[in-house]
Amino acid sequence: MKINEYLKSLVRELTLLSNETEWVEFKVNNKNPQLIGEYISALSNSAALEGKKYAYLLW
Repeated sequence: MKINEYLKSLVRELTLLSNETEWVEFKVNNKNPQLIGEYISALSNSAALEGKKYAYLLW
């Protein structure tokens, strides 16, 4: 599977979730590097606690 196809499939799968989770968040119009870093850190910690290999932050 090509990487673009994989990413499209992943985004489709994540958007089918009924709401955000501890390891998936959706954001709009955020350009603040400090806040983005905090989101990434919090998501990665939450994913680890939930036993997930990855966390996702989608714009």
